[in-house]
Amino acid sequence: MSRVQDTMALKRKRGDQSLLTQSLGDADHNVLNIIKGKEGRGISSGELKKVSNLPTTQFNKSIKTLVARQLIKEVPNIKTSWGKHYMGAEFEPSAELTGGYWYADGKLDQELINSFKKICFQILQQKLKVATAEGVHSFFIKRKLYNGEISRDQIAEILRSMVLDNQIVEVKSTGLEEYHSIPVGEVCYRCATGGGLGETSKTKTGAMVSIPCGVCPNIRLCTPDGVISPTNCVYYTKWLDF
Repeated sequence: MSRVQDTMALKRKRGDQSLLTQSLGDADHNVLNIIKGKEGRGISSGELKKVSNLPTTQFNKSIKTLVARQLIKEVPNIKTSWGKHYMGAEFEPSAELTGGYWYADGKLDQELINSFKKICFQILQQKLKVATAEGVHSFFIKRKLYNGEISRDQIAEILRSMVLDNQIVEVKSTGLEEYHSIPVGEVCYRCATGGGLGETSKTKTGAMVSIPCGVCPNIRLCTPDGVISPTNCVYYTKWLDF
């Protein structure tokens, strides 16, 4: 599509939205502007009602109108299991709301996670033996093991979760023998049953050192009353039972 066509399409889109907002009342416009102002963060229904300062009946009517006209949309928020969260229709939810790559429709995509864990384990057990997160990621890309996009950080999250599950161990390279291609002191991973050099003895340290929160990829999403919290975290429970 040419730049001229892009411009025309954008004008049509703006024109369509303008038609949708023409007959909105003042209260509807107020609610819409508040929601749009939050962009990809969105806003909870409770906060929205408080900020808009509208009576409950009018507030509910405005929300219903804006949703029906597809000017706003309800989006999942993994930080809370109650209430609704709204966002302008043209925005995409931030990772803070959705949980990022490993979540689908506000829920942890366990099937996807398990499939990545299985592949990572096979890579370490059968191919690389010991590798950094970057090394495992490079293997993924070169062998085209996944059709979609996967980043180095996302592979690192999978590897850290496997450490929590005691499927693999996190070690530091000594630069010797099987670690010769990995810089000394760099964090790498190997199967839990594997022997060899490296600081594997550190995996047998005391319970305080092995607290899972330090390597948890979702620590920034963990809140006392959230969907992810210390009260329902299986890794934290395992650590308490250590």
